[in-house]
Formats: sequence, C-alpha cells, structure tokens
Amino acid sequence: MKALNYQCAPEVGRKVIQRQVEIQGTALPWADKVAFRDEMVREDINNYHAYGACQQPVFFDRSIIDCYGYSMLEKQTVSDELTKCCHELTYWQNVFIFPPWESIFTNDAERKQDFDLAVATYEEMVKAYTTFGYSLIEVPKKSVNERVQFILTKIKQLNPAIEN
Repeated sequence: MKALNYQCAPEVGRKVIQRQVEIQGTALPWADKVAFRDEMVREDINNYHAYGACQQPVFFDRSIIDCYGYSMLEKQTVSDELTKCCHELTYWQNVFIFPPWESIFTNDAERKQDFDLAVATYEEMVKAYTTFGYSLIEVPKKSVNERVQFILTKIKQLNPAIEN
C-alpha cells in the first residue's frame, strides 16, 4: 500500500521489539509479555492520534484491538484502560484480516513464534475484533498484487466515496 502512496501506520509490535533490543530493554514478548503489551498499547494510542487527522484512508497494520487479542492469547489481565481504548479508539468498521499461510510463513529477528502460535494468534485476533464489533474481511491467499487489488476493490464496494 505504501508503494501506491497510501498512508500506512507502522506495526507497533515490530517497532517496540526493535526499540527494546536497541536499548537492551525487557519489554519483549520473550522476556516480559506484560511490559511488551503495555508498550504496544502506548504505541497504538500514539499511532491512532498521529494518523487520526489524515484526510485520506490510512492502513493500520495492527490496532489497539490487537493488544487486547494478545492479552487473551497470553492469558494476561486486561486493564479497564485497555478495554476503554478498544471501545473509544475506533477504526473503519471493516477490517481486513490475513489468515495464517504456512507456505509463506517465515521468522525473523522480531518474529520468533512458530506457525502453530501464529495460528493461535490469528484465532484470538478474530475473536478480539468480533468482540469489539468489527466486520472481518478475510484476504485470500494470493499474490501480493492480487491481495492489494482485492483490498482496494472491497474498499470501493463498501465505501464508494473513497477514491483509490
């Protein structure tokens, strides 16, 4: 989407991990899951406000709802503040969700989970977004270009006022 000049908010989990590794911090999913989640919450709130004034569509890689889903996945207590943010920081009603796809699944320095955990994460995200009233649109397992076209076509169908 960036290559097509759309506004794209960065994925906060990756940002938090990179910053924590750089400063030798412990708010990491493999060190302190609660601190990691709390850092993601702060970053998601910042992202929401930073991109909230944009006049054009903004694609968020993740949102505050993912912090709730991560909490459920890791069996963490969800604070009243996080629940409140999930209700108040609203995004477009329709959320594109990418199902786990084993043949393209890879790990890197920030993402160390195995495929089974990726599937469990996906399942928790589906529950979380549904819990907060979002409609999920599953993006088909196709080439990147086909997925981009699928998303842009769906956006136009669901909101003809948006130019893409």
